[in-house]
Amino acid sequence: MAQVIEWKNPGPEDIVWRHPEEEITWGAQLIVREFEAAVFFRDGKAYDVLGPGRHTLTTLNLPLLTGILSRIAGYREKPFKANVIFVSTKVFAGKYGARAQTTELAPLQVHGTFWFKVENPQLFVMEVVGGQNAYSTEDVNNYLRGFLNEKIIDELSRYDLLAVFTKLDETSIATKNAILDAFKRIGLDLTDLRFEGVDTTPEYRDRLFWLKQTRAAEEVLRMETVKEATKELGKSPGAALGTGMVLIPQIMTPTGPAPTPAAALVICPNCNARVPATSKFCLECGKAITAPSTGTTNCPNCGHPVLTTAKFCSECGNKLK
Repeated sequence: MAQVIEWKNPGPEDIVWRHPEEEITWGAQLIVREFEAAVFFRDGKAYDVLGPGRHTLTTLNLPLLTGILSRIAGYREKPFKANVIFVSTKVFAGKYGARAQTTELAPLQVHGTFWFKVENPQLFVMEVVGGQNAYSTEDVNNYLRGFLNEKIIDELSRYDLLAVFTKLDETSIATKNAILDAFKRIGLDLTDLRFEGVDTTPEYRDRLFWLKQTRAAEEVLRMETVKEATKELGKSPGAALGTGMVLIPQIMTPTGPAPTPAAALVICPNCNARVPATSKFCLECGKAITAPSTGTTNCPNCGHPVLTTAKFCSECGNKLK
């Protein structure tokens, strides 16, 4: 009676199963059901893959394995050793949960659901089942959960706290694309990934609320840097003092454009109101301002107010008499 190799009564959540018998006879009957693949694994390598159907095992449908066995004299008459790994190609759902950090080292707790399927059975058996000794569904799930958590942690470390919480859709799409590429390298297809919960500590949650209200993220970071700098200065009042006296003003200085200096003022000769030096008429009484009584006169070339003691006009450079 011919040997029969099949995966009997797989459960709805079963991803992988290894046939217990390693000795296989030529002419054995291999039964592979729909949404399954059978991978022949030997000496740490995955060889031939057979899809759904009833197969009589010969050198014709196991060409890769035959190439290895052909080095053994009389291999056609003897049973050969190999593991037959059955892999389900259905879509499976899994849960993940990880602790990550943002660019400013804000702690994150994330969890959700991901859906995947085996796209390349040979690569999957090579990288995960054989490579990680994950010969059961539980082993595979544990490995994938850790693999996925690691990739999520790496991806979220590229974003700041505000981006994670206010642009979650963009963040989740970028994370999914990064994990999609990583899954393909181990023979899997990530069909979907969802963030179902994202949280941080109460301290950072309060900070996030303030950031969302003011959008003053840069100012917050600058103030926190000042607090950290002054804390360090307090620890070492001697050598650190000189550094701190230079560091803190630089931190506190805004990075935006410098403020515009205030305009010069003159006194109206009629009502003594202070008006901009460039004014031709008083803003209070309307009288023409031609010769202010504060030791200034008008440049005969451009009309700009200048001091009576000035030798040159500060506006056009004209020499004054």
